Amino acid sequence: MFTPIQPMEISGNAIARIGRQWMLVTAGNRSECNTMTASWGGVGFLWNRPVATIYVRPQRYTREFLDREGWFSLSFLPERYRAQLTLCGRESGRDMDKIKACDFSVEYGRNDTPYIAQAELALTCKTLYMEPLKPGSFLDSSLPGQFYPLEDWSRIYIGEIVEALENRDAADG
Repeated sequence: MFTPIQPMEISGNAIARIGRQWMLVTAGNRSECNTMTASWGGVGFLWNRPVATIYVRPQRYTREFLDREGWFSLSFLPERYRAQLTLCGRESGRDMDKIKACDFSVEYGRNDTPYIAQAELALTCKTLYMEPLKPGSFLDSSLPGQFYPLEDWSRIYIGEIVEALENRDAADG
């Protein structure tokens, strides 16, 4: 059962959650949605609001939903879902229904934004800003070649965290 909490009450290390635990970025509506695994992003405070930042490459199907809807969720799942997170990062929603394949359930937060019901933490975000990374803006010249050899520059999405939901029953334990 999900309990609303204030974004400032989110516990745990955000760097570990995103970089090691990973997260599912989900966007869409009640008719259709898609999810993808992400391990790049952050949470913080910007423009006097709690925010989440994600980075999505142009070929990702979820990006179409992000651009169309203007809302997204971040779902953090317990370690026992590692295989499903791997599948959601490897496969495209254009080719398969990843949510069904992973036996996930979808619930809806603010603005009918879909999130994954198996999450221990779900954040609903309203997109405030988006912009593609620009090759000329990298100060470390090794990064574009290392992470973007195909020049498929990620788009940065900054979303206001308008809802934080904690599910203590989902946590590994």
